[in-house]
Amino acid sequence: MAVVGYARVSTTGQNLEVQLNALSDCEIVFQEKQSGASTVREELIRMLEYVREGDTIKVTKLCRLARNTKHLLEVVELLDTKGVSLNVLNLGIDTASPTGRLMITLIGAIATFERQLLLERQSEGIALAKEKGKYKGRKPTARAKQAQVAELLKSGMTKSRAAEKLGISLSSIYRMYQN
Repeated sequence: MAVVGYARVSTTGQNLEVQLNALSDCEIVFQEKQSGASTVREELIRMLEYVREGDTIKVTKLCRLARNTKHLLEVVELLDTKGVSLNVLNLGIDTASPTGRLMITLIGAIATFERQLLLERQSEGIALAKEKGKYKGRKPTARAKQAQVAELLKSGMTKSRAAEKLGISLSSIYRMYQN
């Protein structure tokens, strides 16, 4: 019976150190820098394939594992079928018990609701700022690095590696070179 950790941050600029310290008692920790909104997270998939009956998965926060209730419940259901429990450290929830399972479902639903409210308030604020002529959007960071991207690609570097090296998204590079 293994204790397996999962740590995730959304961007390459963020740091996994705090999560890794909290998961230091785990035998193995799967970690990645990938948006939680992404439905394909390679390390999450690897971890879900790795765990076996009797194992426990530890995460520091629920939002590190799943972005919405539907995804959370899919993960929890998969873990149930494999006989694996989920331990969410900041909430003290362990799905090995019926109460833990109820709590994770309720908290997941509340977190999704809060996220939807946040996005609604954000878009209202942006609309108001645009109306007042104060919202210009964020600076085009990837476009500012277009010359560097061109140089790296010319030297034979892959688009994926160039994106990683320059701290921009792969999709930004593809947008630059759509032709």
